Amino acid sequence: MIADASRVTTPPPARSLVEKRRTGPPVLRLAGREPAAAGSPPERGAKILLYSHDVVGLGSIWRTLLVAGALKRTLPDAAIVVVTGSPTLHPLHLPAGVDHVALPWLARSGGDGQDGSVAALAYPEVKRMRRAILRAATFGLDPDLIIIDQRPAGAEGELLGTLAALRKRRRRPRVVLGLKDIPGSPTHARRSPLSFPTIEHYYDEVWVYGVQALFDTVRAHAFPDTVARKTVFCGYLDALPTGDPPEGSMVGAHPPEARANGAGPHVLVLPGWAADGSRLIETYLQGLLQLPRRCALRTTVVLGPVMAADRRAALFERFGRLPDVSFLDAVPAIERRYVEADLVVSTAGYDRVCELLSFGQRAVLVPRADGRGEELTRARRFADLGYFDVVAPDELDPGRLIAAVTGALGHHAAVAPPVDMGGLLRVVERARLLSGTRSSAGTAS
Repeated sequence: MIADASRVTTPPPARSLVEKRRTGPPVLRLAGREPAAAGSPPERGAKILLYSHDVVGLGSIWRTLLVAGALKRTLPDAAIVVVTGSPTLHPLHLPAGVDHVALPWLARSGGDGQDGSVAALAYPEVKRMRRAILRAATFGLDPDLIIIDQRPAGAEGELLGTLAALRKRRRRPRVVLGLKDIPGSPTHARRSPLSFPTIEHYYDEVWVYGVQALFDTVRAHAFPDTVARKTVFCGYLDALPTGDPPEGSMVGAHPPEARANGAGPHVLVLPGWAADGSRLIETYLQGLLQLPRRCALRTTVVLGPVMAADRRAALFERFGRLPDVSFLDAVPAIERRYVEADLVVSTAGYDRVCELLSFGQRAVLVPRADGRGEELTRARRFADLGYFDVVAPDELDPGRLIAAVTGALGHHAAVAPPVDMGGLLRVVERARLLSGTRSSAGTAS
């Protein structure tokens, strides 16, 4: 039974994206490097290598490309190379001026993308190829700085040989580990991708893309003192790093005259980019069918790039003829979809939450039930602060989800405290500092 579903009313007048961001996270601009003084010799650009472990999903490569783009805009003379096995790299597009080296793709066990583990490969040659490519790319570029996302040893430990070889060089690059705010469930530390001995031995710094006051990664994951001392909390990553709204954007796909003609609020449904997004979509659409006909609600569903074909077909067969429901494949210009929406229904991955915060977007979060618990922890923390509503995965059903949606649309957004979105700015500052000097062999990190 839907609780007071008739409260789906036309929301307050749409705010421009600029207004949204003024009441949400701060806008940060990344200034370019100051021009060299007249008569000074030209400065050689830094060489920076970034590694993303991604095999399914977008989280790691999303962070890696965001960081790479910020570095290139601010350090235009830098040579920046991304090394990844992500099959979703091309739909996202490389930032201008950033090159990449492709690794053979690692499949996940189970084939459904839900358990998060990397499968034992049928062909050991693929492992050898990946390790050889990583080593060749690293020594060929001879970087000043290496930024590794999330997994200090790489997928299945594939970075360890390269890191050990770098350690033996007379002059070696600085090596940094970038971590999302919640690397994994603190109550299941054995499942965490962190390996503290590897970090202690090979890494110069750890950058946490989060805010210590919101989630203390160091304390929750019991970082040893040697790792805690080299850890820097950078702030969350702004999905609009230039602070510029998409051209001509207004919140709400419906202009004022459309609202006057009875067009209802617009809900954007964004499951995670892994293969398990059909459950959230199906549950939402089942709830939509329960609404009274007088409730005018328009919906855009983004399917994602890796949803299985049979799941897509099942969704279209059952819900493809629903009025006021549009289905889209994943599109690079997701910013437009955000600014057209009055509310987002989404999972609670790191990339998704950063995008919601960047756009000042109201949302109902449905965390994944993947055993790691990071999405539920993140969703509840931001819900406590008043940013989002949450439907826990063990409470997910059509009636409860659509009631949360109608409730969120029927109330003005609460005023929440500002969140530090300066992660990219601080990453650039740290990268400038670290890429200017290399460590000598044997020097303490």
